[in-house]
Amino acid sequence: MDATEIIKKVRKIEIKTRGLSHQIFAGEYHSAFKGKGMSFSEVREYQFGDDIRNIDWNVTARFHHPYVKVYEEERELTVILLIDVSGSEDFGTHQQFKQELITEIAAVLSFSAIQNNDKIGVIFFSNKVEKFIPPKKGKKHILRIIRELLDFKAEETGTNISEALRYLTNSIKKRSIAFILSDFMDDDFEKAIKIANNKHDVIALQITDKGEEQLPKAGLIQFFDPETKQTMWIDTDNRQVRKIFESFHTKQQEKIDTLFSKAGVDKVTMFTGEDYIKPLKQLFKMRTKF
Repeated sequence: MDATEIIKKVRKIEIKTRGLSHQIFAGEYHSAFKGKGMSFSEVREYQFGDDIRNIDWNVTARFHHPYVKVYEEERELTVILLIDVSGSEDFGTHQQFKQELITEIAAVLSFSAIQNNDKIGVIFFSNKVEKFIPPKKGKKHILRIIRELLDFKAEETGTNISEALRYLTNSIKKRSIAFILSDFMDDDFEKAIKIANNKHDVIALQITDKGEEQLPKAGLIQFFDPETKQTMWIDTDNRQVRKIFESFHTKQQEKIDTLFSKAGVDKVTMFTGEDYIKPLKQLFKMRTKF
């Protein structure tokens, strides 16, 4: 993709996603995450009804009178997008590839962040951390992120979500809102996501395709795995083969859902070629209730 084509695509994505961000997430974005980060403000004398867990015992001992710590909500958030750039994202049977949908959603979240004067950064990952864009503010920064989303070429094709989460935990010191945009075709990242979610507010955005749920009845089809580079022929007319495929997908999805539930991580699933605004809006509204 040459520079002129990239600029055109960046502009197209900007126009579409910035409009959606203004239309859908005005107010809802920030209210969905308010109160997740609290910073120490001052101490004052204890008043009836104050939470005794907020008593500052050092100050209390010094003045022989109870004092409590006062906290205030951090108005400025730090948002981190963990973007899966593994080979499995280059798949789609409904109007777009998963990677294209990830780009749009990431852009919407980015514009929502800068509307609320928040910093936003990106971690691109495959089976390693491919690139890190540190959190910053401003439209220029957002456009750089969109350019990277459109033109980034990963060095590896596999998926290692644990590695991306470890990088998040070790590199981002301030508590942040961390969106993971992935199909989650990986195993053994439960421990890493629990650790990350204890430090940050982690949200899982599962990007998938209807073609991954069941096989079409279309005879002998050649399948290529972009992560392992393996090719195989499958007889999709065979009913038993289709049942095995569907059963495997169902079990994998149940495993993913259970993992996030145990880790206390909110998850929403979005499909290629379908509206992603409604599930995102539902996620934000759900979070405002707590």
